[in-house]
Amino acid sequence: MMKKVVAITGASNGMGFEAAKLFAANGWLVYGGARRVEKIPIRPNVHALSLDVTDHSSNKAFIQTILAEAGRIDVLINNAGYGEYGPVEDIPLDNARNQFETNFFGAADLGQLVLPIMRQQESGRIINVSSIGGDVYMPLGAYYHATKAALQHWSDSLDMEVKQFGVRSITVQPGLTRSGWGDIAMANAKKNLTATSVYTPLLDRVGGLLSTNAHAIGASSESLAALFYTAATDKRVKRRYFHSLSDRTLVWLARSHPNLFKKGFETVFKYLGKRSDKA
Repeated sequence: MMKKVVAITGASNGMGFEAAKLFAANGWLVYGGARRVEKIPIRPNVHALSLDVTDHSSNKAFIQTILAEAGRIDVLINNAGYGEYGPVEDIPLDNARNQFETNFFGAADLGQLVLPIMRQQESGRIINVSSIGGDVYMPLGAYYHATKAALQHWSDSLDMEVKQFGVRSITVQPGLTRSGWGDIAMANAKKNLTATSVYTPLLDRVGGLLSTNAHAIGASSESLAALFYTAATDKRVKRRYFHSLSDRTLVWLARSHPNLFKKGFETVFKYLGKRSDKA
């Protein structure tokens, strides 16, 4: 049998890195793309390619190389992304635009590039790695949350267009992860603060919430890679894939009871503020 082919963006670390290993171990032909190509796992069945999802020519070369070597693409996993955190008042709009270029437009560009291939095959899945942050939100993450919400609606609309051709567009929504994502997001937030910013105390609260909970209850990259694999191979395709019941419940609460969700989050931040004042 011909090996199935998966293209994974952001394959140099975290979920993408582990997904490349997992798919390869299950006999798939893996093409991992990342800017830091040297960090993509070296394994049988894994091909490491240079990829900058914000650059159309790079995206095009990535897909063309896979087609030239493998002849098909069964699954595209749009995993590349990061958190450009910072106060809306302070964060430069150029940084916000780059957040959209990476988290949203990169996925949209790659989607357009693989769709003709998948339609011709009459099969294929585009797996868009969003976040519970597409529905749940917190201070300092306005642009990050906006990109993930955009990705989800784009994915849902696309699925309605291409299902007739045997192609599916589906969304994975991870929650907190035991990775360096939160540390990078907070480093970006500090970088985006102006010299006289009034939001420094808020940054300390958000940073404490992210780091404490991520290490305590966050999902491992390996378990999220397994979720990607389930989304790629599930016989009965779901619209959304969640890692845990708590992730699914938070999304349900934010969507079904938005005022209650907002009030609850505000209470948490007030408590964190009082605790930091005492300390």
